[in-house]
Amino acid sequence: MPEVVKATARTGKFNKNAARRVRVAGKIPAVLYGPGHDPVAVEVDPKQISRILYSEAGQNTIFDIEVGGAATGKAMIVDSQREPLKDQLIHIDLKRIALDKTLRVSVRVKLLGTPIGVKVAGGILDQVMREVEIECLPADIPSHIDVDVSNMEMHAALRVSGLPHSDKITYLNDEDATVAHVISIREEVAPVVEGAEVAATATAAEPEVAKKGKVETADAKKPEGGAKK
Repeated sequence: MPEVVKATARTGKFNKNAARRVRVAGKIPAVLYGPGHDPVAVEVDPKQISRILYSEAGQNTIFDIEVGGAATGKAMIVDSQREPLKDQLIHIDLKRIALDKTLRVSVRVKLLGTPIGVKVAGGILDQVMREVEIECLPADIPSHIDVDVSNMEMHAALRVSGLPHSDKITYLNDEDATVAHVISIREEVAPVVEGAEVAATATAAEPEVAKKGKVETADAKKPEGGAKK
């Protein structure tokens, strides 16, 4: 059974002071909008919204919404703002959803298993894309996209074209885009060649040698014996 988010319509001025008063009262300001309806300023329970955002489906969760006790259909969270220091929700945007209209959403990619290139060859699995953008009906939005990477060998790459496909979802990313690959661990410090090391030492010593040469040349111009005037 889908969760029901109960919202209360806000009245009066909609400014920073009004939003602050809503948060002081234990709620968070929000806006509910969608095709065929005027935007409505509401306030909702931050605990319920946080529970939805941290659920398996996260921001892609579809829920029922009521405003002032009256059911207004399906909705989802499309944007949220947090206070950076305390990491608390301070505002959200809610969008009305029509179950017969496709949506564009981002879905997390979940890699399963340990690649052969990691087990046998000592490589590491690097996930380049953690989310992909898809288009589908609201009821077909997956909580995440699972893909088994156990057979990936060293230098093998998983691309969008290799993700699970079905007639219910359409990937909007480039099919050739890299999702993950197995790469080798290389030493960053290059070995020092003995000849190069000797040359570097000689070069470093050149300024001192040149300085000594000037002194010796100056001394050579002095007459031996150095008769005093």
